[in-house]
Amino acid sequence: MTQVDPGTRRPPRRSRRAFLNALGAVGVLTLAAGCRARHFTVTSTPTPTRTPRPATDTPRPATDTPRPAPSSTGGVTPPPPTPTATATGTATSAATATATPPPRPTATPTATPFPPGPPTKLGLFIGRNDPRVFELLRTRNVALVKTLEYDPNFATEIKATAPQTLLIGRLDIPQLDLDSLTDPAGAARAFAEKLLPIATEPRRLAAFDGWEAYNEPTPSSPEQMARLARFEVERTRLLAEAGVRSVIGNFGTGLPPLEWWPDFRPALEAALKYDGYLGLHEYSAPTMQFNTPQDPLGWGTDPAQEGWLTLRYRKVYRGYLQPNGLAVPLLLTEVGIDGYVTNRPGPPGMGWKDFAGYWDTLGMGTDAPGNYMEQLAWYDASLQQDAYVRGAAIFAAAASPGWESFELLDAVYPFLRQYLSVHPPH
Repeated sequence: MTQVDPGTRRPPRRSRRAFLNALGAVGVLTLAAGCRARHFTVTSTPTPTRTPRPATDTPRPATDTPRPAPSSTGGVTPPPPTPTATATGTATSAATATATPPPRPTATPTATPFPPGPPTKLGLFIGRNDPRVFELLRTRNVALVKTLEYDPNFATEIKATAPQTLLIGRLDIPQLDLDSLTDPAGAARAFAEKLLPIATEPRRLAAFDGWEAYNEPTPSSPEQMARLARFEVERTRLLAEAGVRSVIGNFGTGLPPLEWWPDFRPALEAALKYDGYLGLHEYSAPTMQFNTPQDPLGWGTDPAQEGWLTLRYRKVYRGYLQPNGLAVPLLLTEVGIDGYVTNRPGPPGMGWKDFAGYWDTLGMGTDAPGNYMEQLAWYDASLQQDAYVRGAAIFAAAASPGWESFELLDAVYPFLRQYLSVHPPH
C-alpha cells in the first residue's frame, strides 16, 4: 500500500457512491465481475494485532429521544440591500435605506446515496437501548446484533422489529485467565451456572440466537489454545442441553496465530455438533483496507483477497477449516476502525472519528462519515462473497461512555440507514 506524506494532500477522489450510481446497474455488475485490486507484499513477519479493549460495564436501557441526524448546512448570504433615495422638494445628499429583507432559507445539501445492492451482512454492536437503533432495524436488513444489554424487554423488541436479525449476547465478566486454567471443564461448568439462569429466562431464550463466553481470549501457546478448546467443548455441550446456542472463540483482531488453529479443533467440532457459531473480531486502522491487498482509494472486491486484520477470516477458513470439514458458520461480532491496531501508519486514535483528517490527506476528502461508510460497504461486499459469513457487527451503535469516537448513531447514521434501505431484506 502506498502511503502518503500527511503534509501532502491529494485532490478529493470521486466517492464510491457517485461512481457506482454513474455506472448504473449494468456497469455495477461489470465492475464487480472484472475488478481486481493492486497487490502488495506484507514485509513484516509478525502479524499486526490489536491491543485487547478493556471490558465495559453492562449498559442500562436509555430513554433518549431521537436526535435529528446532523448535516452540514450551506447557503448564500443575502447581498446588502441597495440604498434608495427618497424624493423631496429639496435636494438632499442623504439616502434612506429600505428595510432589511428576511433571510433566505438555508439549503441543506443531500448526500450522494448508495445504489441498490444485494442483501447486506452488516450488523450492529449495540451498547444500550436507543430509538435510532430500531429505525435501522426497521429496514429489515440488519444481519446481526451483538449486545451486552440483555434486558428481556429490549431483546424481545429487537426480535419483534427484525425477526430475521441474529441476536447474540455476552455477559460483562472478567477475562478468562488461560495461565491458571488447569480445569477447563470445571471452568465451563462455573460459566454455565452463571449464564444459564439468564439465558434460559423464557423471553431471552426466545429472542437470543447465541451467547459468547469470554471476550477476546488471548492464548500464548498452542497448549493454551488446546485448553481453551476443552473449555469451549464443555461449555457448548452444557448450554446446548438447555437449548442455548454458543458462539465459540471470540478472538480479537489478528489472533490467534494461524498455525494454532489445529489445537482448537475439538471446539470447532462441538460447534458443528450443537449448531453453534465461530466468533471473530476484525478491526483495522487507519482504514478498513489496511493490510489487505486493496488500495483504500479503490473499490475492488476480489474474492481471492485475504488480509492480516480485516479479511483475515479467509486465511482461517481456506487454510484450515474448509479443508478439514470444519466450516462453522461465522459471526464477526465486532468490526470497524480501531486505532488500537499496532504496527500501522496514521495518527494515534481510537475510533473512526480520530482518522477523519488523515483520510483527507489520502485523497478521500473531508466527508469522513461518508468515507467510513464507503469502507464498510467495501468490507460488506467482500463478506457477501463467502456464504459461511452470517453477519458482521459494527462497533458501536449507542456506544458506552469512553467509546464516543466509534459512535455510529450521529454523523454516520444517515449514510448507514440509506445503505441498509436500498438492500433487499434478509
